[in-house]
Amino acid sequence: MALIECRGLEKIYHMGEQVVHALDGVDLAIEDGEMLAIIGSSGSGKSTLMNILGCLDRPTAGSYMLDQHDVSRLPDDELARVRNRKIGFVFQQFNLLARSTALENVEVPLFYRGDAHPGDLARRSLERVGLANRMDHYPNQLSGGQRQRVAIARALVTEPSIILADEPTGNLDSVTTEEIMQLFLELHRQGVTLIIVTHEPNIAEYCERQIRIRDGKIVEDQRHGAPAKG
Repeated sequence: MALIECRGLEKIYHMGEQVVHALDGVDLAIEDGEMLAIIGSSGSGKSTLMNILGCLDRPTAGSYMLDQHDVSRLPDDELARVRNRKIGFVFQQFNLLARSTALENVEVPLFYRGDAHPGDLARRSLERVGLANRMDHYPNQLSGGQRQRVAIARALVTEPSIILADEPTGNLDSVTTEEIMQLFLELHRQGVTLIIVTHEPNIAEYCERQIRIRDGKIVEDQRHGAPAKG
């Protein structure tokens, strides 16, 4: 059974008299432990698909099964609960709290979940991404790559079913990009399910599966066996 199974996903926006089909009948299955890229230019529908896969939005039509549960029609509070327990997010802008340390930033999802002692889990998560010696540093004391590692640690701390990364290297130089993608490859080897949304072909090449979306439709779905780099 697939970890993610989407059938006939549609997302329609009404802009005045214009009807925009951001997603137009998307079928997609993702197995547990896969590492894949969703590729597309601006306006292709990839961000809309990411928002639905991340339980940040609902489809207009179709179904979305996550871990054998239909989440496509859940109310907001239940969607939020699914996000907190099942999905970890990594964003291009890092989205770290400026006045909180690396450790405190990683603890945030655990507070929302109601964990009584979040510190131990947060420390282990930072150790997992190679930041054992940066836990007490604030974001402005960290490099771009280190800030993204904090964001990855925060995504991992709840042991989610999926890590969803939206243009995770968009603000990084080429050397730091390589470091972050090697970290993703290591997490993949550990069995983490990774979905990377990107418009950059060189980032997509790290993934064993590449899905291209255009005009709200999946137009290409390629598998390469093992990740192309690493």
